[in-house]
Amino acid sequence: TPQRVVVIGGGLAGLSCAKYLADAGHHPVVLERGAVLGGKVAAWQDKDGDWIETGLHIFFGAYPNMMNLFKELGIEDRLQWKEHAMTFAMQENPGEFTKFNFPPALPAPFNMAYAILTNDKMLTWVEKLRTGAPLVPMLVGGQDYIDAQDELDVQTWMKKNFMPERVREELFIAMGKALDFIDSDKLSMTVILTAMNRFINETHGSKTAFLDGNQPDRLCAPMAAHAIERGGEVRTGAGLKKILVDDVSGEVVGLELVGGEVVTGDHYVSAMPVDALKLLLPKKWAPMPFFKQLNELEGIPVINVHLWFDRKLLPYDGLVFSRSPLLSVYADMSECCKEYASDKKSMLELVFAPCSELAGSDVNWIGKSDEEIVHATLTELERLFPTEISADGSSKAKLLKHAVVKTPRSVYAAIPGRNKYRPSQATPLANFTLAGDFTYQKFLGSMEGAVLSGKLAAEVVSDKAAGRSCKPVKEVVAQYLQEV
Repeated sequence: TPQRVVVIGGGLAGLSCAKYLADAGHHPVVLERGAVLGGKVAAWQDKDGDWIETGLHIFFGAYPNMMNLFKELGIEDRLQWKEHAMTFAMQENPGEFTKFNFPPALPAPFNMAYAILTNDKMLTWVEKLRTGAPLVPMLVGGQDYIDAQDELDVQTWMKKNFMPERVREELFIAMGKALDFIDSDKLSMTVILTAMNRFINETHGSKTAFLDGNQPDRLCAPMAAHAIERGGEVRTGAGLKKILVDDVSGEVVGLELVGGEVVTGDHYVSAMPVDALKLLLPKKWAPMPFFKQLNELEGIPVINVHLWFDRKLLPYDGLVFSRSPLLSVYADMSECCKEYASDKKSMLELVFAPCSELAGSDVNWIGKSDEEIVHATLTELERLFPTEISADGSSKAKLLKHAVVKTPRSVYAAIPGRNKYRPSQATPLANFTLAGDFTYQKFLGSMEGAVLSGKLAAEVVSDKAAGRSCKPVKEVVAQYLQEV
């Protein structure tokens, strides 16, 4: 029997859930509180018509669920694939880049071995060998080994495995900030190993693509249209005020919106970020161990900076790891994105991280003004590219305008020991399911993780509707069971 399934949240997790629910013959109703769809990938236009994005979003070849989604929606041509290389700014040689090139003729894992061994700018031969040896247990033990390292931060794991400190300085700091906006001494080693495992074992795993335009129109709109064409609904400006539950069973009986409307369905899916879910958690559920463990999870802050210059900077069509204390990765979107293309001016989009104490910063950058953040960004860029950019704007490329987007709670903070608290999509409540990258799935906090979580949530709902046994509720850690 087709179910009316109310999905709270119109980000990638919620839209993915709606898409796969519609494919299974159900009627999803997506409720998004914002004016645009996308959640963490939302974007909007300024008065000049330029797009402001919540974040710099990159698609990897190692995102199988995302790639399947593009194929199923018939929008594969919207991905602009870049050369297969990992590119780093050279701090010791300002204005220069170095690349780890993955040759197209070599399959995994040989292409990555070639990329590492042929780059002589960042690591010595001895450092390369001492880096490779500790990764052998990962290749042998697979996901079980990777998951077991979640209790260790990157720095502790490296010391335990006698890995050179320079590897952290040259590679892992940049990777950690790119993957989860956290410094390596506070980041779970599972995050780094998850990425490296896929990059090593999949020929195109580390290859990157940019969307050919803004995320709401080029990705979110086709996902919404797919669901609507199959009988679903997608509403924006529909903020949730309260989850209404039965006083006895605790099951959901409806959703009260900010305007007073009550929306009902046969089943309900929360695709909200974990912090929003905790704020709206019904009092009836609060003592339940399954929900109480969510207190161990919180979103990490991140800042996305847009800088428009009056001329073209040194062109590079792809993602760059800045290796800067303040900046994670960046891209010249006038080169990387078809909709933003310009042959006369550059627009840099940069991820500013870490930006809080939790993430490893000494400064609470979220609390700083846009002007302070832009000045700090330009100062770093001047250090990296002194021949092109000056922080005071007195010479070289002139800054025409800027935009700063602060996200105080982004993906969940992947600090050590969090994986055991991440909940399953299935919950103890018969008509309530979870989606969101914080829920348990192997792609952690990422676009791929969000899409997969939505798909898994749709499977739970469909299995229950069909009377099939669904994936069980994930076991809660002992400390919360003992508190009951």
